[in-house]
Amino acid sequence: MACVLEKMSFYSHQVLHLIAGLFLLYVLLKAIQLYWRRQVLLKTYKPFPGPTPHWLFGNNREVRRGQELNKILTWSEKYHYAFPRWLGGFTPVLIVSHPDYAKSVFGRGGKANPFVSVTTGNGLLVLNGPKWFQHRRLLTPGFHYDVLKPYVSLMADSAKAMLDKWENLVAKEPTKSLEMFEHVSLMALDSIMKCAFSYQNNCQKESEGNHYVKAVYDLTYLVSQRIRNILFLSDFLYRCTPAGHKFQKACRLAHAHTEKVIEGRKRSFQNERELEKIQKKPYLDFLDILLCAKDENGAGLSDEDLRAEVDTFMFEGHDTTASGISWIFYSMAQHPEHQQRCREEIKDVLGDKDTVNWDDLGKMPYTTMCVKESMRLYPPVPGVSRQLSKPLTFFDGRTLPEGLCISIYGIHRNPSVWQDPEVFDPMRFSPENSSRRHSHAFVPFAAGSRNCIGQQFAMNEMKVALALTLLRFEILPDPENPPQQVPQLVLKSQNGIHLRLKKLR
Repeated sequence: MACVLEKMSFYSHQVLHLIAGLFLLYVLLKAIQLYWRRQVLLKTYKPFPGPTPHWLFGNNREVRRGQELNKILTWSEKYHYAFPRWLGGFTPVLIVSHPDYAKSVFGRGGKANPFVSVTTGNGLLVLNGPKWFQHRRLLTPGFHYDVLKPYVSLMADSAKAMLDKWENLVAKEPTKSLEMFEHVSLMALDSIMKCAFSYQNNCQKESEGNHYVKAVYDLTYLVSQRIRNILFLSDFLYRCTPAGHKFQKACRLAHAHTEKVIEGRKRSFQNERELEKIQKKPYLDFLDILLCAKDENGAGLSDEDLRAEVDTFMFEGHDTTASGISWIFYSMAQHPEHQQRCREEIKDVLGDKDTVNWDDLGKMPYTTMCVKESMRLYPPVPGVSRQLSKPLTFFDGRTLPEGLCISIYGIHRNPSVWQDPEVFDPMRFSPENSSRRHSHAFVPFAAGSRNCIGQQFAMNEMKVALALTLLRFEILPDPENPPQQVPQLVLKSQNGIHLRLKKLR
């Protein structure tokens, strides 16, 4: 018996030694593979001078939390046109900071950040090839002017609900500042639900909207955090971390909200009486168009594709617009002379009206210029990422192979593109100056075939919110709480955007 046990122990040790040997061999092969990959990447990026990366941490140790935007802008001034920013020892991204290079990137198309697909599904933002083309063609009618026109009054209703809430808060504590981003996010969610989905959920007063907004906050932060952490690039490792668990929970909350909207509408489509009401509506909303959309072969969107597109529009549309509006309010507070000029223009256009309609929006040129200048200084989407689906050659002969990632970042404050880029000057966007500017110097909604399909929707909402706010309030800064910019998927502030409001009428 002892002999048998001794043999079993011997064979067990042999098996363990074999497993350990195979594991070490696997680790060695992976190390060699990573080393070889790094050498190839170093050779590929050699024509693009940039900050020296650490072999493991890349450039991450040079970027302090909350200072990433300033650091990249500093590098953009030092390394003209483009430079590699290493997110780890084996994950570089080419940062493009000049419009000549941006034009080449946008002209080539490419795929968006792959991590976004985990959040929204495979919607228009991350699709590529024939399926992207099919979705883009099916979705385009949802953003036609005739569809967007009725939305303006709905946007105004949502903005007025937010302003009513602010009036009550200011009446109670006139000297206390308000944190803008949370209020504006709920207003943007309320607006997008009414306009695009004809869904009344009163989220500015009830808690349901807060859960969704909180989930979107978490997702934008967690995706940005994941991109910067080399250990989080592995799906398996990320799912095992607390951040991964939080990410999955936020995804479930966001998707449940989307599914609730879709299921409610699909039930209406299955009910003949409700379907008749929908068909008699003065206009079809975004979800109506998605459900009715058919290609030349009579094929519509699958349930999975439908959810992905709704998720994309809700997630990207509401959060980016909320960022843009919040930073516009901040810009107005910092520059009272421009705020007053916008207010006078808005009063001249609206007269005695307390709301805004479609025709009013085109009669506010100075207000529009201020909106654009705020978006230049504080772009809602700080960086637009593309993964090359084909090799790319820039105008100066430098090339990149297929598969590498590029981020258009920092053009908005590039001193070789803009004179005195830190100065708030709306006249940069006057017709005369705009005609002399490079076509890709100002691309807040990206450019080329993959530009933002909802850019007109977003611009309308930003102008509506600003116009109605300036009619009711003077926006003042809060010197004790200056915002600390944090470039996540959208531009936010680490400590919120705190402003004071003074009632005008």
